[in-house]
Parts: sequence; C-alpha cells; structure tokens
Amino acid sequence: MTLPVDLSTTLGNAWFPTPIFTASGCASSGKELSQFFPLKDIGAVVTKSVMSKPRHGRPTPRMAETPSGMLNSIGLQGPGIDSFLANDVPWLLEQKARVIVSIAGETIEEYSTLARKLRSVSGLSAVEVNISCPNVENRGLVFACDPDASRRVIDGVRKTIGGELPIIAKLSPDVTDLASIARGVVDAGADALALINTVLGMVINLDTMKPHLGGKTGGLSGPAIRPVAVRAIYQVHAALPQIPILGMGGVASGRDALELILAGASGVSVGTASFGNPTALISIQNELRDLLAARGFATVQQAIGFAHRDESV
Repeated sequence: MTLPVDLSTTLGNAWFPTPIFTASGCASSGKELSQFFPLKDIGAVVTKSVMSKPRHGRPTPRMAETPSGMLNSIGLQGPGIDSFLANDVPWLLEQKARVIVSIAGETIEEYSTLARKLRSVSGLSAVEVNISCPNVENRGLVFACDPDASRRVIDGVRKTIGGELPIIAKLSPDVTDLASIARGVVDAGADALALINTVLGMVINLDTMKPHLGGKTGGLSGPAIRPVAVRAIYQVHAALPQIPILGMGGVASGRDALELILAGASGVSVGTASFGNPTALISIQNELRDLLAARGFATVQQAIGFAHRDESV
C-alpha cells in the first residue's frame, strides 16, 4: 500500500494545496474551466494578464497550428483592471479558488498603477508580473529581454504593493542569459519566477505567401517548447536554488509536470493542453501524485530540483 503524497507547495509566502495551476491567458479567469471541475481543486488560477484599459487585441487570424504546438497572437485582449477587479476576482473568490492575478503594462508606470489597484484587494494569493510583453517606451523591446527595464518594473511593483503579496516575475525564454535576467528581478524584489513564456515564432501561409497571423509573429506553445522550458528551469534553479519557480511550457501529462519539478519547479502551470482536454489539469494532478508515490516521494517538496542533487554531493 502506497502512502498518500503531500502535494502542497509554496511560492514566496503563499501556500497552495497542489502544484498544478492554470497558465495565464489559457483559461481567462477560470469560468470556462469551472464547468468541468471545481477550481478550488487545483493549486491556483493564474488569470489572463490584465492591463489598465480595455484592449481589443490583435487583428485576426490570431492562432495557427504547428507541429506539436500552436502559435497565438491574441494581443492581451481584456476588460481592463477596473472591470476585472469588479467582476472576475470576486467570482473566483466565491468559488474558493486561489487567485494569482497577472498584470501587464506598456510602460513601467503602468505596472505600478496596476499594482496600486491590487493593493486594496483582499484574498489574492500572489501577483504575476508579466514582463514578457512589448515596452512602448523602448521601441517595442520586451521588458524581460532588457535587464535594466525588467529590474525597474519589478522594483516599481514591489515599492507600490508592499511586502505582503508575493511577486512572481514572468520571464521570456528569448534571451541569451536567462539566469542573469532572473537574478536581476529577484534582486529588485521578485519572490518567485514564472518560466517560460511562449517562444516567439511565425508561420507563412503558402496560399497568400504572407505571414498567416494578423500580428505577423506569435507565441509558440505546446509540447514543442517543453525541452526549452526544462532547460530554462534547470539553469535558473541551478543559479538561484532558493527562489521558487512556477514552471510551464508544453505540459500535457503528469510525466511532463514531474520533469519540470525535477528540474527545479515548485509549481507547474498548464495551458495549451486544456484547449484539447478541459479536464487536463485534474488528470495531470492525479498522474503526478501517482508518479511521485511510485518513486518514493512522500511530498512534492522532496522532488523539487531532484535532478540537481548528485551534482551538489
């Protein structure tokens, strides 16, 4: 008889009963998934990144299938922070879901403004600061690709929001030295890291012989990017072993989730897999529990970063 596995995990000072979360952008604010399972049964709902004002997003077409994945170019369509806080957050808290609000901005000041609005909201577990989006102050450069800009965003959010609510900095894999970017945002006040955001890609339509997506480029997600996620998590955990990582990128099974955890992730977000199977998070969670038990782990904490263990002996 196998003993039950304690799946609980922490990100900063926030506790979660399981390490399986939604991925920002793939389940909006959870209402679509709630018809398939109770949202309180997973670790947390990470909401779609919200900005100060409502956004219509990019022109269509916005999605394209690729081998072992898909491209999306949604453009952070959303209702804006005021509508989001009035409608989505109260609904999630009524469902007894743990809530991680993801924020995104076009300027450093916008992030601080968003953080100021979150400061008065009770019941949140953490804030994800999505710095993997265009920075209009710097010719469209992604914040997370610029060490100085990424540090300044996190510093501004930390000073605005105070010390209680954990800050999770969401980073882009499209950089040459991810560990140095990670170290910079941690020094600026991030309590945890979200790795990885989508990988920048493009599809050419052979009928029109032009870029297929309305926004030309898009974010590649799905199983195709999982090895990139494993590598990124492994490298950053090796450089910053005390900093919790919320891992994501192509997770479609409990085996995939365990791979990210062994690389160094304290939690795992599931995104693209939910489009094909709305109950994916629950099946991944159950499979992960069985895999941990079969390998002799009494807790998920024991498995975090296990792939590094022999190197430190």
